[in-house]
Amino acid sequence: MSHLSKRQFLKSMVGATALPTIQGPTLNQVFAQFANVPANTLAHQEGFWAAIRTAYPVTTDFIQLENGYYSLAAQPVLDSYLKHIQQVNAVSSYYMRTRQFNDKLESQTQLARLLGCSADELIITRNTTESLDTVIAGQNWKAGDEAVMAEQDYGAMLDMFRLQARRHGIVNKMISIPNHPQSDDELVNLYEKAITPKTRLLMVCHLVNITGQIMPIRQITEMAHKRNVEVIVDGAHAFGQLAFNISDLGGCDYYASSLHKWLGVPLGAGILYVRKDKIPGLWPMFGDSSFSDDNIRKLNHTGTHPVATDLAIQDAIRFHDSIGIERKQDRLRYLQRYWTDKVRNHPNIVLNTPSDPKRSCAIANVGIPKLKPAELSKALFEKYNIFTVAIDSPAVKGIRVTPHVYTTTAELDTFVKALKELAG
Repeated sequence: MSHLSKRQFLKSMVGATALPTIQGPTLNQVFAQFANVPANTLAHQEGFWAAIRTAYPVTTDFIQLENGYYSLAAQPVLDSYLKHIQQVNAVSSYYMRTRQFNDKLESQTQLARLLGCSADELIITRNTTESLDTVIAGQNWKAGDEAVMAEQDYGAMLDMFRLQARRHGIVNKMISIPNHPQSDDELVNLYEKAITPKTRLLMVCHLVNITGQIMPIRQITEMAHKRNVEVIVDGAHAFGQLAFNISDLGGCDYYASSLHKWLGVPLGAGILYVRKDKIPGLWPMFGDSSFSDDNIRKLNHTGTHPVATDLAIQDAIRFHDSIGIERKQDRLRYLQRYWTDKVRNHPNIVLNTPSDPKRSCAIANVGIPKLKPAELSKALFEKYNIFTVAIDSPAVKGIRVTPHVYTTTAELDTFVKALKELAG
């Protein structure tokens, strides 16, 4: 390949990542038709969401109600992703040495826009676990230092805190979040009571992954900061699902999320936000002498990795923006309430998600006391072709149910019917 053709290739790469997502005329017409409809009204306009569903390669093998782990990318995003793989492969190391970091910076900048932070406060990681573990392991821990967290937090992060306890002698203070809190103050007070003069770091979920409960992050952050405690927020399920800005969270010190859950990026990308004044104090997990202590890129030494995923972030953001975060949020909340309201008062069904609509969005957890969570999940799949995930912990026993924007109310009707039959 000539030098000129390589340059032409690189130009086409940049051009491809700057073009609007390819969409069929029907979908474009639907967007235009509903452009001025308020998000909360559009949430139950089934025609609009049926058109959105056509943009996703939804399986017909079963009803997918476990979108929280990993939700499929829209077909236009997937098509672009595959094209990125082919284009990068065509010139291999030439792309890696000449365009890789500039293109990644563009993806980083667009993600920062969505989160509402500066691009020099955010890096692209592989997932939420890597992001949060970077912060937890990057603290300058001393024996006797304390950290506060909840038993409902994600297991990988709890494991990392346990590792720091083994390695540095820190003390982990565990609380338990009620499934049905009476107020924000109740939740804030739980965390506050666990704080002592030795507490250095508090971890809290923006949206609890096993129940779908949305936590009052601003109030918890402001309380912790008054006690000189830093706050790390696990936003694995919030980014791309909830309409929020980092400034809404009370000045939290660290925020992390995965992009393959609600933003619709192919597997392999996450984000880590570090408030600018907190960057110098974090130790990198991997050594890199290329950047100063106050440069967030010191935390982002990833080595050689699949760059097509980084490029596809821009495609996913365009598709995400075409729908709109308020529309997504309101539709997802509507879908969750659509099915939970139908079983909420059933004598043999237990909902482990708050009834207040403001305290949850897409995710909810439901159980049938006579069935173990694994038995319920298995019965739903084997008898009714509905895929969910079992959650069996001391505080939460049930299945996590996670619809997405491509989920139909007819599918949820099938799920409700199955749940009632199993409950008896």
